[in-house]
Amino acid sequence: MSTSFVRGPAATVLRAELRRGITPWTGPAVAVCLLVPMGAKAAEWQGGWAETQEMLHTATALLGIPLLAAIACWQGGRERRRGTEELLRSVVRGRLARVAVAVVPLMLWAAAGQLLALGAAFAATAPYAGPGGGPSPVLAGVDLGSLLTAAPVGFVVGRLVRWRLAAPVLAAVCYVLLGAPSYTRSPARYLSPAEQYVLREAEPVWWFAPSLLAWTGGVAATVLLAYAARRRLLALLPLVLAVLAGAVVVQTGDGLLRPDPAGSRRVCSAPDAGTPQLCVPASLAPVLPDATEALTEVFARLDGVEGAPARYVAGGARPRRTNGEAPLGYVTRGWGFHRDRLDDPREFAYDTVLSLLNPDCPADRRGKDRKAADRAASTEDAVRAWLTGGNATWYPKAQPYLARLEAMPALERKVWIGRYLTGLRNCAPNGVPVL
Repeated sequence: MSTSFVRGPAATVLRAELRRGITPWTGPAVAVCLLVPMGAKAAEWQGGWAETQEMLHTATALLGIPLLAAIACWQGGRERRRGTEELLRSVVRGRLARVAVAVVPLMLWAAAGQLLALGAAFAATAPYAGPGGGPSPVLAGVDLGSLLTAAPVGFVVGRLVRWRLAAPVLAAVCYVLLGAPSYTRSPARYLSPAEQYVLREAEPVWWFAPSLLAWTGGVAATVLLAYAARRRLLALLPLVLAVLAGAVVVQTGDGLLRPDPAGSRRVCSAPDAGTPQLCVPASLAPVLPDATEALTEVFARLDGVEGAPARYVAGGARPRRTNGEAPLGYVTRGWGFHRDRLDDPREFAYDTVLSLLNPDCPADRRGKDRKAADRAASTEDAVRAWLTGGNATWYPKAQPYLARLEAMPALERKVWIGRYLTGLRNCAPNGVPVL
């Protein structure tokens, strides 16, 4: 009977806290705080699961955590603003119970707002996502846990600091403390919830979530128990847990992520006689039709040329030029590629030809002679302009060279271009013909 007496009033107070004051506005505030910057940069992440979670991770850490800390700080000072501190001390319920009843509703609403933003981001990505990869529930859980730990810390600060500007100042301090470690090379930067993780070809290790959640949750529990627990020595337990988890995080460092075989999988265009294959990471597979169309003229001009690449590879894979491979023009979501479409197909074709004509050679293939180097540069610009069907732009002196190349008979020009590509591939300065 006494148990029901205790549980009944506590549940009633919790329901009241969920519906009154600033608490119910926490969820919409967090959702808007995350969705507005996400929407402003939608072109950079929409369509890629890794890019979506990387952007949401950054927004949650640098915007969501400071916002929730400020809201909780303001909530922590409400009794002082109302002048009811003395009245609260006279109630039977202990300080820890009173704090929990005030903080838990904030955490519930913040979780709802963050999950709403997560669902909206995933819904926006799904129609454009390629066949490779998928969302990471591990990182989503870590982001949610890191966000919620801001509530008890902010609430305690609000209780202890008697200053009306404590909330905005706390938000600014949180932003600086979370963002500053990213500019260092120390392994301690991984303790920050705002540390950037590149998920395109990697996945978290199994202790990623337990160690990070134990670290952030341990710090929050330490602050809460040190302030509100009747036996404050209990705060040592989460403190020890946080220290141990933090040590694991720091020692692991870059090892928190491991290569993901599924993420590094390549998808190639269908083989077609006379048309080289294009290979990109699976997550960028939707760009293949646009990329193939953008390179149609380049492929046509290289058709029948001895030594022309049979495959173009993108996504960080090192092309094996000796096996008929060449690098594809730079393509990544948010940079020249938005929502499955190339922004500028002509620029993409130019980048591909630029990569084709600039092999990774240990020394400058043009030599040290200035006149010879200028002639080699003008020849290269002329070849680049002819392959892309554009004008020579890098070197004004290249126009006569381009005219000579265009004046060649078609068969002779194919042979010459073949010799030119072979010389480049072999990194032999003397073997590269000039016009």
